Amino acid sequence: MLPISARALAAVTGAARRPIRAEWSNDGGGTWVPAPQLGGAEVRPDRTAECRYSGTADLVGIPLGASGVNSVTTQVRLWQGLQGPRMDVEWIPAGVYVVDRLTRTRYGASVELLGREEVIRAAPLPAPRTVGPDTARFLAETLIGEVLPGVPVAWRDGVTPDTPLPSWVVDEDRWAALSGGTDTTGTDTGIAAALAAELYADASGVVTIGPVPTITDPVVWRIPYGVALVEPAETESAEGLVNLWSISGDGGDGTPAVGPVYTWDTDPASLTYAGPDPVGDPLAPQRLGLTGVRIRAARYASPLITNLGQAADVGAARLADSLGIQASLSMTTACNPALEPGDVVDVEVRPGEWQRHIIDACPYTLGSASQSCTTRTTVRRLL
Repeated sequence: MLPISARALAAVTGAARRPIRAEWSNDGGGTWVPAPQLGGAEVRPDRTAECRYSGTADLVGIPLGASGVNSVTTQVRLWQGLQGPRMDVEWIPAGVYVVDRLTRTRYGASVELLGREEVIRAAPLPAPRTVGPDTARFLAETLIGEVLPGVPVAWRDGVTPDTPLPSWVVDEDRWAALSGGTDTTGTDTGIAAALAAELYADASGVVTIGPVPTITDPVVWRIPYGVALVEPAETESAEGLVNLWSISGDGGDGTPAVGPVYTWDTDPASLTYAGPDPVGDPLAPQRLGLTGVRIRAARYASPLITNLGQAADVGAARLADSLGIQASLSMTTACNPALEPGDVVDVEVRPGEWQRHIIDACPYTLGSASQSCTTRTTVRRLL
């Protein structure tokens, strides 16, 4: 969750003013100019999107063109304020964006906004390049700094930025080389993916490489039934579910391959339990009468995985990300602008029944008292 004082967090579910503001910059964020008025602003934080923050806004009273707001150089940052009784306004960042599309209006412009990830996605390498060998920190910050000069890169706890990476050829796709994807040969790539991490620009516009969130992370907010929750809609789906991962590394340069390392759901109380040893003893469920066990396997191989420990970390991250998607919750809560995708919350879905969920998306309209959230969790067997 974004930094927020206890008084402002308490004001989320109480009586509070919710002022809003916007600023724009044409020098990469070096200087910011306030927009005289802001209307129709909506932000859409979404962990499942390549641009974690996107949105729309109506900017009133701003200049347009080369010296004003335009769709080539302009960046926009939005803020949501909270002011409870007897307290000053506390401003919470609501995203730093590039202008993806601009429509002139009578009093200014209506803009469609994408997070700073779009700058990286829209800047492929002009020619294939061999990068490395070097540390993940040096390689990532070099590729990011070439297109976002001056923008800080944050490495969150749980990620090892000084992991040595071998040399490999980046065909063109800068984003795939940094975040994750495949190159033109179909080989898995991505510095963040090889560190069991994910790459995104946070609400303050800081490019961040952080660990994949898991359901066991600390709870940042408790949402009681009937206070901050209205008519939860619960759904379940097996789409994308994987309970057994095979992780390996092979640089294709004649060095010994790493792995494979296998990671699976080892919790007998979980609906996605893969059995005691689905690799070494695949008949164990039949022998033990575990008729509910079902294997859903997938493989991930990257030339950037250079040792067994790194492969195990990648497997654990991919398992955490592929187990919790089969159960989701859509709900309306009091608008908490400090809530971020990846946060873990406790939700009282029915009186007395609390569930732990990971926030996937939490869009809201600036100034609104409520927001919609989509979450996911891990379903467990009823004992």
